[in-house]
Amino acid sequence: MEAAMASAMSAAAVTRRTNTAGFRVEITSNGAGGGGDGQDGRWPPASRRVGDGGGRDDVWVSVDEAEVSSGASGGDGVRPTLFRTYKVKGSILHPYRFLILARLIAIIAFFAWRIRHKNRDGAWLWTMSMAGDVWFGFSWVLNQLPKLNPIKRAADLAALADRYDGPSSGELPGVDVFVTTVDPVDEPILYTVNSILSILAADYPVDRYACYLSDDGGTLVHYEAMVEVARFAGLWVPFCRKHGVEPRAPESYFARKTRAYKGGAAGELVSDHRRVRREYEEFKVRIDSLFTTIRKRSDAYNGAKNGKDAGENATWMADGTRWPGTWFEPAENHRRGQHAGIVQVILNHPSCKPRFGLAASVDNPLDLSGVDVRLPMLVYISREKRPGYNHQKKAGAMNAMLRASALLSNAPFIINFDCDHYVNNSQAFRAPMCFMLDRRGGGDDVAFVQFPQRFDGVDPTDRYANHNRVFFDGTKLSLNGLQGPSYLGTGTMFRRAALYGVEPPRWGSAASQIKAMDSASKLGSSTSFVSTMLDGADQERSITPPAVLDESVAGDLAAVTACGYDDGTSWGRDVGWVYNIATEDVATGFRMHRQGWRSVYTSMEPAAFRGTAPINLTERLYQILRWSGGSLEMFFSHSNALLAGRRLHPLQRVAYLNMSTYPIVTVFIFFYNLFPVMWLFSEQYYIQQPFGTYLLYLVGVIAMIHVIGMFEVKWSGITLLDWCRNEQFYMIGATGVYPTAVLYMALKLFTGKGIHFRLTSKQTAACPGEKFADLYTVRWVPLLIPTIVVLAVNVGAVGVAVGKAAACGPLAEPGRLAVLGTVFNVWILVLLYPFALGVMGQSGKRPAVLFVAMVMAVTAVAAMYVAVGAPCQAAFSGVAASLTGPSGQGQF
Repeated sequence: MEAAMASAMSAAAVTRRTNTAGFRVEITSNGAGGGGDGQDGRWPPASRRVGDGGGRDDVWVSVDEAEVSSGASGGDGVRPTLFRTYKVKGSILHPYRFLILARLIAIIAFFAWRIRHKNRDGAWLWTMSMAGDVWFGFSWVLNQLPKLNPIKRAADLAALADRYDGPSSGELPGVDVFVTTVDPVDEPILYTVNSILSILAADYPVDRYACYLSDDGGTLVHYEAMVEVARFAGLWVPFCRKHGVEPRAPESYFARKTRAYKGGAAGELVSDHRRVRREYEEFKVRIDSLFTTIRKRSDAYNGAKNGKDAGENATWMADGTRWPGTWFEPAENHRRGQHAGIVQVILNHPSCKPRFGLAASVDNPLDLSGVDVRLPMLVYISREKRPGYNHQKKAGAMNAMLRASALLSNAPFIINFDCDHYVNNSQAFRAPMCFMLDRRGGGDDVAFVQFPQRFDGVDPTDRYANHNRVFFDGTKLSLNGLQGPSYLGTGTMFRRAALYGVEPPRWGSAASQIKAMDSASKLGSSTSFVSTMLDGADQERSITPPAVLDESVAGDLAAVTACGYDDGTSWGRDVGWVYNIATEDVATGFRMHRQGWRSVYTSMEPAAFRGTAPINLTERLYQILRWSGGSLEMFFSHSNALLAGRRLHPLQRVAYLNMSTYPIVTVFIFFYNLFPVMWLFSEQYYIQQPFGTYLLYLVGVIAMIHVIGMFEVKWSGITLLDWCRNEQFYMIGATGVYPTAVLYMALKLFTGKGIHFRLTSKQTAACPGEKFADLYTVRWVPLLIPTIVVLAVNVGAVGVAVGKAAACGPLAEPGRLAVLGTVFNVWILVLLYPFALGVMGQSGKRPAVLFVAMVMAVTAVAAMYVAVGAPCQAAFSGVAASLTGPSGQGQF
């Protein structure tokens, strides 16, 4: 171990680096000493600065409203707001807005010019292209208008600590954390247990939050995994508190080679780390063997003398009772989609007073004598399922969990996670409170706080735009200037009252609204649940679990998780998560905005939450198919932005309209990409005359959109690679996935049958020993075919153009026009480059192979055209002339 002294302006810090056990720890101890994560009320300066996420000085400037002085005259003074607000500097924002206006004027002038110079030769082609261009312009306006006022908001965790963690301060309110899962195979159970462990170890008062796991598959594997989690958490959580561990998901923590140390017992870190890692490896072995362990146990019980009942092969719990959920061998009332409801409290609510661990001993190598070893409440839920009911997938599970949690903890705030996400920043639960609790900053009107989604395991070049930073750091950030971002399904803190369908306080009291909904039978038949709603709307309260989980509480829990509870109520429309739509998250957030609520988009460093993303091409395409299909469903439902009332901000309405219609424009893009087929039929095929002016307009409007994009790259902080990958994957989606979603929606409208979207699998089928192996695995599905056709058509068009130039000469008019036309084709091929690598499988590791294959294909097509196509061109031209008219002049 070596020490290096570094001087600062006012305090000294000691930095030590420890290299052992294959990792390096950078230890920073401050003069104040201490450590931990604040369970005892002490906060290390490093943790207080986590939320200091202001913008870069060259782009963002602080807004005055976030810098209210705390030294105002008077006895009480004025407390500062709990967050800071930043806007883009005028030197960037004003040129950005001017370019948007200039491009809008250019588009209108372009359309006016095209109408005055209508191409009467081939009018059908001109009409089709004109319709496409008009929709392109309309779609661009919908996308661009909500971005006129980007705003960044950053939580001030130091101010929050001063207000709520001091000896004479108030206390933070309660939080219920929801995690959802369905299948332990498609959603690997190791992801789920790491998610739960990171939640249990979060830096939040342990008696003021509870964790709920919704297992919509009803599997014993998930339940017993939670029992194992509860046991291991007794070691992992105190270890995190003692040493200030970040991140607090063990799989991610142990995978890192370098870790910043924030604890107060640096000398014990190495031995503690070694012991906890060994215990974690044993924990993983037990988790991985759960399928085998449960099956062997069940076989043993079923093989016993009284183990079988009417030939059924039951699945047995460790205590010798039958599992009430789904069995390995499906049977009546014990199969997927048909089983009883289950609510099991695995970890009871802790006491309000700290409980310190034991000193180091032979049986307990870790010294936890100064560490609070309490664990938050942990609950397993699997709602009832019966044949003949529409269980509404994730939205139904979330609503069942919302009702059950009201009977057990009833926290006024709720955070929801997908099972493959984990808490990456231990103070992630505190940051959204800065926006929810700040009444001077409009906190009472905030329905939810949305964090960006950040991902692990993505290939370094982000081939399929999994990070999606243009969307998160550009589009969503810009909505902060309106009513706020849409809800994105995970990493979100909600106000419970907003989920109940209650309107913001300025539109009426929660008590009167809840009473009115109950009188109208909108909330269901459980009087116990309805009686908790008003308490759940009180943002100052903690969590208050029932003193005893007796039969009456169990009966109430069974009632609110029953599959028929929603029947005849407003659940799924005006209450809870929205039903009958694939993008229930966006529709749920829209309902809140429509009622007048606001939302906030914010980020932290390190990122609040991280998850996994599908790096396999097929899984990624299925994912965006579900998103785009759900967006179209939203447009053709009661969640249509055009039907919202006056409480929805006009530009917020535009943003939702864009979110629900963006796949439609891709139908025109798809056909534009197929137009090069016409090279095979005629030397001249024309859209607009005169060609020179048409080309100038096109170059101008396309160049302007890219210049505008560069300004967005500047203020959003994304990289050029992020922007390029977004452009590429949009084209990949536009040539296959988005048109397919439009087709699905058309079929639904005409046939009345809903759209079934498969769950995105997070399980890799590739070789586990190869990093990013799933990136090079090809899973052939019909969804790949349209993009392959577009790819082949444009390769063929380039080949025909080269053949024409060779046959006619590059300076002759046919050859010159052919070469000019290849600019469009090459541009399409560049955008489809990631897709081409993906369908090459293992050969995609060597991009040079793709380049050689492209050159060979173009050469082959050119040779075929020279040998066969040129002599037959006159005949093909005659066919084209019969379609386009007698003169047939212009340009494609």
